[in-house]
Parts: sequence; C-alpha cells; structure tokens
Amino acid sequence: MVIIKTERLILREMTLDDLSATREIVCDELTMAAFNGAWSEEENLEGLQKQLHNYRKDGFGRWAVVLRDTGALIGICGLMWCDTDIDKVLEIGYMFNRGYWHKGYATEAAIACKGYAFEVLKHGEVFSLIRDSNLASMNVAIRAGMFARRRFVKHYKGVDMPHYVFSVRNAGR
Repeated sequence: MVIIKTERLILREMTLDDLSATREIVCDELTMAAFNGAWSEEENLEGLQKQLHNYRKDGFGRWAVVLRDTGALIGICGLMWCDTDIDKVLEIGYMFNRGYWHKGYATEAAIACKGYAFEVLKHGEVFSLIRDSNLASMNVAIRAGMFARRRFVKHYKGVDMPHYVFSVRNAGR
C-alpha cells in the first residue's frame, strides 16, 4: 500500500517480498555502523515482521522507500514509537542502501514523513534519535527542520550508545 509520494520517491508498506532488498541495507556493516554492526538474517526478518505488526497496531511504521522511476527499493524510512530515557516519542527513522547515499533521498523521505505525522496523524512533534557519532543522520534531521534538544544513553546489543534527541514541533498546532 502506497503511503506517500514525493517528487522522486514512493513510501509504501513493506512486505515479506522486500526481505532481500532490506538485507542489502541492514546486513551491511558500514550502513549499520551506528547500530553497532550489521544485523543477522534473523534480525532482518524480525525487523521486517516488527514493521508489519506496527502497520496493524499503529497504522504506520517504517516504510519501504522506492524510486518512482525504477521501482527499486533503496531505503527504509517512516514513523515508529520509540523509547527515550524519559518518554516515548514518535520517531522518524531512516536507513538507506549506501549506493544511494548523498543524493538527498533520506532528507526527501524524512521531510515527507514529518508532513505525514503533522498533517495526517495530527501529532504536535516528531523526533529522531541519533547516535552521537552519526553525523550524516544528524544532517538529515537538521535539513528536515529538526533541532538537537538533549542527549541520552540508549542501551542496544549490550552497549551503551550516547544519542541526541532531535525534534521539530508542528507550527500548525
């Protein structure tokens, strides 16, 4: 199901048929450096199944990012409830196949997700939780209009990972 269309991209719900395309993203060491390394095949499947569950439970999740002109799945971007050290926030998260980095696709998708959160879901604020060493993702958040609000430490795969909490508030609310 198509959720959002932008000038160059389609964001749609993922299906199990997307497993090989998501593998190229989440099973890549460089792409997943901010997550303390690549996911296993099992983690890729679990991650995809989690999004299918989120679609049913919340009506949204991380979506497949597909090029409009070729239909190639180049990334994952969307909305998901995430815990910080003090609250649960609606997060815009994004991961892209590194063959498509530095072309503005992540920013285009993140801005589209922000619009969806504000205009369709009527949320007052959206967030991105970004590891303190992930400058590229910080730049995407900034280009999407977000500001760093605070820091916290996220525990993931047995490692303490400092993160910045970026957010932007809905000016229309």
